[in-house]
Amino acid sequence: MPGFPIYTEKVEGKNLWSLLDTLKHHIPIPFNLTELMALYFSTDMLKAFKGTAFHDSLDSLSQKIKATLPPESMKYLKSVQQTLQVGIKPYKDYARFKEIINRVNEAALQKKSIEMVYYTMSRKKEGKRKADPYRIWFFNGTFYLIGYCHLRNEVRVFALDRIKMLHQTKESFEVAEDFDFEEFMRPSFGVYQGKPVKVRIWFSPEAAGYIKEKIWHDTQEIVPQKDGSIVFEAEVAGTEEIKFWVMSWGSKALVLEPESLREEIRAETEALLGKYGGGLVPEEKPSVA
Repeated sequence: MPGFPIYTEKVEGKNLWSLLDTLKHHIPIPFNLTELMALYFSTDMLKAFKGTAFHDSLDSLSQKIKATLPPESMKYLKSVQQTLQVGIKPYKDYARFKEIINRVNEAALQKKSIEMVYYTMSRKKEGKRKADPYRIWFFNGTFYLIGYCHLRNEVRVFALDRIKMLHQTKESFEVAEDFDFEEFMRPSFGVYQGKPVKVRIWFSPEAAGYIKEKIWHDTQEIVPQKDGSIVFEAEVAGTEEIKFWVMSWGSKALVLEPESLREEIRAETEALLGKYGGGLVPEEKPSVA
């Protein structure tokens, strides 16, 4: 590697590396330099976990890795770091929820049910819940608890920062044999769960390129149109999250189906116009193959 005077050799079955053609600095390494760099760069990603046990543990691991590197290696890695930056936004300040996260994680590891006071955002009220914590999930800047809710008798998603009080019970649980986390989250466009809904959304030629370069959902299909526009098709769990995603594209997106989603966005648009003033404009529905 340019600028990194290192060679490797095997001694007694172990991979060792040496600097400047000398065996004075032999240190066993279980990974290659690219992997070392990846671990080093992960420091930027720790910002989202600041104030949690995850941050402290990952930071400790990072420090231990750095401590094994000779000055020449550290100098090289620091210079390379200037060319790579990791940004994570938005994220929440989880320092004040550190104890909650630790307790949920402990209960999940020990497979013990928990009792909690949970604030439901949609109903704007707190309520008591009992749940079996299957997994802690970090998504889009938020920690979630995926677990079986004894009140609803089904697996639910809980935002950890909305747990107001938590108590670990002495009751043990087993994760349902038919539970598959990937399959459970696959239909969701983000976090929300709901009945499967087939959506078809038209995107203008100006937005088409941005839509095509990403995988927004596992079931997505993109149908090109003659004028350069596209039609995005997917089967998602409910329409709450995809509604705001569509609206974020403004006039460059238009829901073709289902009609219920069109009505939801129309209502949101009318409410928005009411706040800013002005009248409604006639709807222009593009011709789609």
